[in-house]
Amino acid sequence: MQNILLLGSCEGAGAEDIEQMIRIENVSKWYGDFQVLKNCSTSVKKGEVVVICGPSGSGKSTLIKTVNGLEDYQEGTIYVNNINIGDPHTNLPKLRAHVGMVFQHFELFPHLTIRNNLTLAQMKVLKRSRDQANKRGMELLDRVGLIKQADKFPPQLSGGQQQRVAIARALAMDPICMLFDEPTSALDPEMINEVLDVMINLAKDGMTMMVVTHEMGFARKVADRVVFMDAGEIVEEAPKEEFFSTPRSERAQRFLAKILQH
Repeated sequence: MQNILLLGSCEGAGAEDIEQMIRIENVSKWYGDFQVLKNCSTSVKKGEVVVICGPSGSGKSTLIKTVNGLEDYQEGTIYVNNINIGDPHTNLPKLRAHVGMVFQHFELFPHLTIRNNLTLAQMKVLKRSRDQANKRGMELLDRVGLIKQADKFPPQLSGGQQQRVAIARALAMDPICMLFDEPTSALDPEMINEVLDVMINLAKDGMTMMVVTHEMGFARKVADRVVFMDAGEIVEEAPKEEFFSTPRSERAQRFLAKILQH
């Protein structure tokens, strides 16, 4: 894989940061007069799985979208593999090619077959031949249990199958880390586990992951740490055992009491 450290400025990165895949430092963002992120700071180490949770409207999705520059921000600094996202010299399209992103609503090309959804970006961005891209795509479809669906179109698949294709498509770009923005929230309940199982296997394989989700069962099983947000702020973060057993803030206690009832 191309060394991503060549994609932008590394100024400010030190030896102590080498194990930090993602660093968010004092990030604030406004939509007009409304402040959606308030001085947020957290990090994700290489190979770590961090779950971001909190009530709707707390800024979770906005925060994760700032990590690869899909949302801009007015204050603070974000580094991905020691690349400063906000540095004007950073090649954001090239960086995004190495940061896998899975959205709530799949974002597949409906007019392309599943096979072509997986090969297009490999050929255009990674400059792989069609044979190379197809080989990698079929390997990943097999991994997510969908190789028999390769020549179907996205509307012919269930929501859970489409989301697994979306994960495979992101993996086809050989990402250094994966961002998930509520990947199961648009799915029927019976489809959720098939997507979570793929994510659990990714975590077991050592993929660095930042996951916005309400699936607390997934967080308990896979997360190394949990970040809890409310009203645009990171209220607390802790190892998962500590967060679920003894949340420090009253707001997190109320959130867990409500969400764990369901």
